[in-house]
Amino acid sequence: MWKPYLRVIAAQVGQALHILDRFHITAHLNDAVDQVRRAECHRLQGRPQATKLKRMRWKLLRRGSRVRGHAKRKLWGLLRTKLATGRAWMLKETFEDFWRYRSLTWARAFLSVWSERALRSRIEPMRKVARMLRSHEELILNWFRAKGEISNGPVEGLNNKIRVVTRRSYGFRTYHAMETALYHNLGRLPEPPLTHRFC
Repeated sequence: MWKPYLRVIAAQVGQALHILDRFHITAHLNDAVDQVRRAECHRLQGRPQATKLKRMRWKLLRRGSRVRGHAKRKLWGLLRTKLATGRAWMLKETFEDFWRYRSLTWARAFLSVWSERALRSRIEPMRKVARMLRSHEELILNWFRAKGEISNGPVEGLNNKIRVVTRRSYGFRTYHAMETALYHNLGRLPEPPLTHRFC
């Protein structure tokens, strides 16, 4: 969603269908919920309501359908307190319905209603996400034009593996050394018995 990146894509491959997928939008929503939680924890420090937010970070960032048992009860308890964190989490959860639509028209209508609701919530991080979604509406709706069959998931997984290999090696002196290490890790190639010729 970075403007210089969008300009380069438009100039170099203007005929391609540019899709903003679920992964990146969910990351923005999770980040907004976490910002609200941190600000509210800081604001409520020392008050009894602050205990409702204690140890809630990962429960709030997880998809609601995957939260079970005691964690689910804590989330519903948080919603009953009317804290901004609970309202932000509920906005994030309701946005999950967006990905279930099949019709482009209904998806556009849902996005419009959800954005309006988020803008009226008076929760600034969520309002910022709503403004961002409105400004990139057509690129988000491209996900429906591609019938939801295209995802950045494999590319993101590959990028993560590259970062792990680079971090594990504490940096490479040459590009060739990094390329060799990546081929060995990503291709699961066997390691040579001796790493140096002089061994």
